[in-house]
Amino acid sequence: MLDKEGITCPTSATTTVNVCTDCYRSLINAKIPRFALANHLYRGSLPVQFRDLTWVEEMVCALYRNIVHVTRLYQSSDPAQPFVFHGNTCAHETNILSTVKVLPRTPADINGMLTVVFVGATKIEAKSLRSLFRVRKQVVWSFLRWLASHNKLYQQISLDSSIMDLYPEDGTVPGLAERIVYDHESDVTAVFAEETAVICHIAES
Repeated sequence: MLDKEGITCPTSATTTVNVCTDCYRSLINAKIPRFALANHLYRGSLPVQFRDLTWVEEMVCALYRNIVHVTRLYQSSDPAQPFVFHGNTCAHETNILSTVKVLPRTPADINGMLTVVFVGATKIEAKSLRSLFRVRKQVVWSFLRWLASHNKLYQQISLDSSIMDLYPEDGTVPGLAERIVYDHESDVTAVFAEETAVICHIAES
């Protein structure tokens, strides 16, 4: 299957197919490209109502656990905006685990894959991190039911609505507050400048 954006017709008698470097390298070596349809890796397109799923909502529905996320946040140095944070999230690969027989995953399971490091003089409430760790109960449940009907990998997985009741209608992952590690000693401005210096240097190069 080819993306229509990669096909051009310069004239009525010729057609040009553009492929990425990885696919081209595989083809000239008589190999099937890794993400070719023949490798059964084409996932299709999600219905419109699921295209704004957050990364945390996807984790709640995931069959496999292979990534942990560490989010580092810095409190604003502007006294007029004490609750404006900036920072980054790093994803770290782990051994792939597939122990799930029932979905959704519990909040405790999700929290086991999350850590938040907060650098600042005060403490934060988990609800202030809603934009980063948002979970919508009804969206997740609807997505799981859709997966059970349209994805063969989910057809043998039991769906437990009582687990879904552990999540908020629209809020942060329950228990997230216990995954926050506080650094009250470091100078926010100095640490942020030091840790982003490499990124700034690369951007300027």
